[in-house]
Parts: sequence; structure tokens; C-alpha cells
Amino acid sequence: MRREVHRVVKVEEVKQEAKDVFTLYFKDNFCSSASPGQFIMVWIPGVDEIPMSLSTINQKGVSSITVRSVGEATRILCETKVGEKIGVRGPFGNGFTLKGSKPVLVGGGTGVPALYPLASKMLISGIKPSFILGARNAEQLLFKDRLQEILDDLIISTDDGSLGFKGYASECLGRLILEKKCDSIYTCGPEQMIVSIFKEAERRNIFVQASLERYVKCAVGLCGSCGIGPFRVCKDGPVFDSISLRAVMNELGFKKMDPSGRLIPVEK
Repeated sequence: MRREVHRVVKVEEVKQEAKDVFTLYFKDNFCSSASPGQFIMVWIPGVDEIPMSLSTINQKGVSSITVRSVGEATRILCETKVGEKIGVRGPFGNGFTLKGSKPVLVGGGTGVPALYPLASKMLISGIKPSFILGARNAEQLLFKDRLQEILDDLIISTDDGSLGFKGYASECLGRLILEKKCDSIYTCGPEQMIVSIFKEAERRNIFVQASLERYVKCAVGLCGSCGIGPFRVCKDGPVFDSISLRAVMNELGFKKMDPSGRLIPVEK
């Protein structure tokens, strides 16, 4: 069987992360050998097929996705019970590449789970990263306990100041760069956060890798629905480095394609 082919997997465990966020655990050989930052296509029969980042990779043979209920497909996934089945194919795309000896990981919202496998891989490789965990408020912080278990340097940032640093994760990063003298930045989360982080990094000549999100249909680079600048997020990404990010700054944070291919504004 090829990774591009649909496979049916049984949900082994479901964990509620926040009011509308759930992690679904399952076993799949292809997913267990994925690279941090890669994504899979999750198929809900009769409803839709959607891209999801892997939030656990090969933890005792188990992988996972972490889902926020924002539409019909994600709502049904969040209502999935242990023992029920979903379809998966992949993993697809390019993941993160380990670079530098003093990395900082910056995650916001549902972008945080995609960075968890990366943090784990860094630790296995002997690299001890700093991690800025961001959310709108303390109740929406994801993977806080799991990250505290494995990391020595976890910095919490909430927009409303209900826990940790008061302000955006990108603002917290500016202070951390000076303190830690970091030499690389990895980020996943809201697009405006990524734009702010990249601009801050460019001013300080620090290399960035960012996981971007666009509307993905085919996942193999054929349909073009996930285009950004000269790239296709499914095939050339979803992780882009500083060189590629410079090539899409006229679009990043400004516009993207909807399911019909029409350009629409990116949420502010």
C-alpha cells in the first residue's frame, strides 16, 4: 500500500484539550514514521476530507491529530468516540529541519500541537529548545502539561494576561531573543502571528521555519488550491523557511484562496 491511498484506522483514545478542542489517537504505520511538521488528509465519509497536522508521532506506535471544532467536518471529528473509525492518507509535504543549537519554538492556538513532535525530536537529538506557548487566554492553552513534562524552558503567553506574559506570543519572542540569543525560530499558529514573528526574525537576521495553512484538496500538488506565491503548500510546504517566506510576503497575512479558488482576505 502507498501512503497516498486511503487507510481506515480505529480511534484508540480521545482526549479533550479545551472546550472545543480534542485529540484523537490512532495507530498507522505511515504516520508513525512521519517527520514533525508533515500533515495527513483525514476523511470523514459522506462529509469531507480535510488536512490535519500530526500532534503525536510514534509514541509507542500511536499517532494523533488535534482538532478544533470550526465546521461540519471538524465538529464530527470532535464528536468521534473510541472505537470508531476514520480514513487517513499521507503523510504529505515537507516537515521541519533541525537547524541551530539554540532554537525557539513559538506556537499559537491549534498551531501548538504541530510543534510538539518537533520539540520531542529536538530533545532526542540533544537540543534543548525554548518554547513560547501562546493563546488568547489561559483556558485555551493547548498541550501545556505535556510540554511542561518534557521542557525546561516553557514560556506561557496569553493575550489577556490571564497566565504568564501579557500580550502576543510574537511580542514575547522579542524579549526572549535578547535573553537567550537564539539562532533559529520555528513557528506554527495564526497567520498574523507568523508574519509578526518573521518580521522580527528578519530584523535580527535569525533563520525561521514556519508551518503555513491553505485550503488543501488533493495534497499531492495537482489542483493548485493551496497556492501561495510560486508555491503549493501541500507539496512545497507546509513548512517554509526564511528564503521561501520572503518570496510570499506580498500574500502572507493578506490573501488566500477559498474552496472555489476565489481570493479572500486572511483573518486579522
